[in-house]
Amino acid sequence: MTRRDEILKLIVEEFIKTHQPVASKTLLQTYDLEVCSATIRSEMNSLEADGFIEKPHTSGGRIPTTAGYRYYVEHLSEGSVDQKAKNALQTVLGERRKSIEEVMESSCKVLSEMTNLASAVLGQGTGDERLVSIQLIPLSKTTASAIFVTDGGYVENKTFVLDEKPGLEAVQKAVVLLNDRLKGTPVDELGAKMEAMKSILVDYLLGQEVIYNVFYSALAALSGSRGSIYGADALLSQPEFQDPEAMKDLMKALSNPDDLETRLSKLSKRTIGGVDVSIGHGAKNDMAVLSTDVKVPGSNAVSLTLLGPTRMDYNKALATLRYFAEQLDSYFNQKGDSEAWTKQSKKKPTPKKESPSTKRTSSSGKKSKTREK
Repeated sequence: MTRRDEILKLIVEEFIKTHQPVASKTLLQTYDLEVCSATIRSEMNSLEADGFIEKPHTSGGRIPTTAGYRYYVEHLSEGSVDQKAKNALQTVLGERRKSIEEVMESSCKVLSEMTNLASAVLGQGTGDERLVSIQLIPLSKTTASAIFVTDGGYVENKTFVLDEKPGLEAVQKAVVLLNDRLKGTPVDELGAKMEAMKSILVDYLLGQEVIYNVFYSALAALSGSRGSIYGADALLSQPEFQDPEAMKDLMKALSNPDDLETRLSKLSKRTIGGVDVSIGHGAKNDMAVLSTDVKVPGSNAVSLTLLGPTRMDYNKALATLRYFAEQLDSYFNQKGDSEAWTKQSKKKPTPKKESPSTKRTSSSGKKSKTREK
């Protein structure tokens, strides 16, 4: 490593730790460099001229630019996985009774906690999935749960409360019709087919359009991207996001997995050690994204993603993300286990009984956990 690279590396790492501009005197005193202050200032001037660092004020120290972070990640970063993170993930993976979706959710929560960044599972498009069945499970005389299952193992669950009319018998009749007309239909075509069947379904349901809407919303949800975001609150304490404009942009990015996936797909990326790295976007070019693929049984690879400020600890974040992806790949795709995982992900949940709070027709739904895809 050249002296210039060493000084850039120290500036980036010191700024990551302190969020304070780094002066030549700080480097000299903190890192016991075997050069004089004038030499450090000369190298810093050169780095500034090349666009790797900048002065936030007319006097004082320097901070890394987006180009500086990118150079650091590509050429200078080096890190290892904290043993605490390894132990936490192995605890999750040690519980073999968990479903695929439970494993991914627990792993993402641990990943977020260990890196102090937001994590996400994205890229779970529906692909060639088709509807397998719709089942109606009575919970009481006035409540029922409708369960929708695809051949990719995804389950959508909607629970609703009924009046005496149309009653469970009429709803069951509608479910038979839906299965007859929709079984085997690609999930992307379900919405259009439901629209075409609306008049006859509402007739079956004795004019109760609200129940039709429950079925329609559930089938429409099957074709969504099904992304999940975890640990968004971890970013709100970061200094970069205290500014109202930056906070608004952050919350908008993290509020909807579909929108986030669309935004991230438009970013320019560099692949470093199997991880796609994008640095410098958001309201003030103050956000960075790291992502890598995990192969989930019965599906295409999904994207395991970390989001945070450009000032994130790249050494820890990159190493931890790689480790989690490698361990999850190994866990899901052990020889002979893939088929078993796929079957387990398709098991239908047993809905919880609910007591109606009113006798009027209403609807409510709670989305079941999904298989990440």
